[in-house]
Amino acid sequence: MDTVTSTPTNQSTWTATGSAAPTSHQPPDQAPTYVAEARDVFKIYRMRGVETVALRGVDLQIRPGEMVALLGPSGSGKSTLLHLLGGLDTPSAGQVYLGRQELAVLTERERAVLRRRTLGFVFQEHNLIPFLTALENVTLPLQLAKAADSAARAQELLAQVGLAARMHHRLEALSGGEQQRVGIACALANRPALLLADEPTGELDNDTAHTIMSLFTALSRSEGVAMLMVTHDLEMASYAQRVVVMRDGAVVDSTQQKEEPQERTHD
Repeated sequence: MDTVTSTPTNQSTWTATGSAAPTSHQPPDQAPTYVAEARDVFKIYRMRGVETVALRGVDLQIRPGEMVALLGPSGSGKSTLLHLLGGLDTPSAGQVYLGRQELAVLTERERAVLRRRTLGFVFQEHNLIPFLTALENVTLPLQLAKAADSAARAQELLAQVGLAARMHHRLEALSGGEQQRVGIACALANRPALLLADEPTGELDNDTAHTIMSLFTALSRSEGVAMLMVTHDLEMASYAQRVVVMRDGAVVDSTQQKEEPQERTHD
């Protein structure tokens, strides 16, 4: 399957620290208004001469620390939008920004550096190393980033997701839900500015799902971590500050539920 892409017309510079110089749409001395933004984004796939429009003029902004739930039927473009905001794919038209940086003007290596430093991903496929323990899986990205006290940080994260007693088990000894929690701990390891999650509680029991959503809420409030979560679960979506609904590749509704993420009780 081919994708139809447009050629970026503006260029920006990339600093030695891995941060891009501010693009012209925002003054360099002003903090980014949004941690991520899609502007009039289209995504078109072409297979055997047939074009499929996955996204149709999508506009979406995510503020620092904001929790956003993305709802919609299968095939509505939710996962495509998540991949574009994460720099895992490029739009056919329109612009995608992380902070001030437009992603389309970066090389693949530059996008990878930006992803590693600013994003956390929780996908339905866990992307874990099966022959390592839970602790080793979470420690690895911290060691690659040369983080101080990587083992202690990994243990702290696994305890937060309820796996303190299971951290030394290999993945083959963990249930699907437990592996999902290891994946969530990995996503939080680099202290991301934005967490992109595709059904993060889909394989968890109800109590654990609420525990994880409470953890996301606490991180949003205490550390300013923003989150865009694809979900079909209205109960999990109720944790979000804003609910965005997609249909046929377009945003059809955006509802503000609350001003700040709030922890909630459940039966």
